[in-house]
Amino acid sequence: MTISVNGARLWQSLMDLARVGATPKGGNCRLALSKEDGQGRDLVVGWMREAGLEITVDEVGNIFGVRAGRDPARKPVMTGSHIDTQPTGGRFDGCFGVMAGLEVMRTLNDQGIQTEAPLALTIWTNEEGTRFVPVMMGSGVHCGVFPLETALSAADVNGLVVRDELAAIGYAGQAPIGTVQAGSYLEAHIEQGPILEAEETTIGVVTGSLGLRWYDVTVTGMEAHAGPTPMVLRRDALYAATHLMQAVVDIANDPAFAPAGRGTVGVVNVHPASRNVIPGRVAFTVDLRHEDAALLEQMEQRFRAAAAALSAGETTGTPVQVDIAFVQEFPPTPFDRTLVERVRSEAIVRDYSQRNILTGAGHDAVYMARCVPTAMIFVPCKDGISHNEVEDADPRHLEAGANVLLGAMLAQAA
Repeated sequence: MTISVNGARLWQSLMDLARVGATPKGGNCRLALSKEDGQGRDLVVGWMREAGLEITVDEVGNIFGVRAGRDPARKPVMTGSHIDTQPTGGRFDGCFGVMAGLEVMRTLNDQGIQTEAPLALTIWTNEEGTRFVPVMMGSGVHCGVFPLETALSAADVNGLVVRDELAAIGYAGQAPIGTVQAGSYLEAHIEQGPILEAEETTIGVVTGSLGLRWYDVTVTGMEAHAGPTPMVLRRDALYAATHLMQAVVDIANDPAFAPAGRGTVGVVNVHPASRNVIPGRVAFTVDLRHEDAALLEQMEQRFRAAAAALSAGETTGTPVQVDIAFVQEFPPTPFDRTLVERVRSEAIVRDYSQRNILTGAGHDAVYMARCVPTAMIFVPCKDGISHNEVEDADPRHLEAGANVLLGAMLAQAA
């Protein structure tokens, strides 16, 4: 027998949560460990208790709700996501994963079904990283990516620290990190990109995450008066820098790295930023991504070769100084093949259109994949827009994603 979630109840729960920290344009602002985040946590934990889940809060404020299975010796099949948002965030990023997991628990209660393995629903602390860094804080500590103290001592721009803010909202948990350990992990999420909607596909079967490398680049020339300085005698840092910026995009577009390659310049600062002064220094960020570690390394080498050519004057005819500082790296992370196929099978059984897809964004599932078998389920979002108050999703797609999550968790917990 194939059972299905209550789509109307799922949608209503999402809308009820969206009232907490609602913004004038229809979005949400529930920054991690803010008063609004605390209110959101209280609301969802209340629902979790009503669903009969046993609640545990660990030392970094991660919330775990466990539904008992017939075999308590087995580790839980876990699902979840986050409910903290961007300052101008939407109603579905993260929240859908938590509410879909809650709807799975409610549906099993409605049907009187007890699984062999326990099930667990998790709300991870500070996934967004807007107020506190590092991002994906709760899952990172849970998986041993960085120490608990690194998280607890992190401060926001006002000097307020995680340790104190957890206590202020009542979620400075006492359970040691790792008290609740998963046997496997599934996370439902809106795609946060345009592919599924453009292809009219309901379910994205997420096979893994792109690897990421970040750099800070500084190109130094010489500022001079824009009028008296002839073009042939200039050392224009901005003119030079634009060649390297274009190289970043061209590398990602190269057929050798397409279609998974990504190259982005997201921040540019020009000095001295005067209308009639030739720029003497330009600082900018570079973001390179690929699903294949070897190809990501090749992308970096191409980028560094372009920087060396620019520095030597081979690109523009005028040498400039180019400094590259490595900032951060996330390796490509493949998801568990068996669990990925469970997701695909559930989509097929329920006659939902589906396709393989990669996640280019960071999710708690990326860290969980280092610890346990992990997979993700994507559903479309309107116009591919996320991290925006206009973020939207079709209730039918959300219901479909929750149904796939339900089926995959049941199969995994058998």
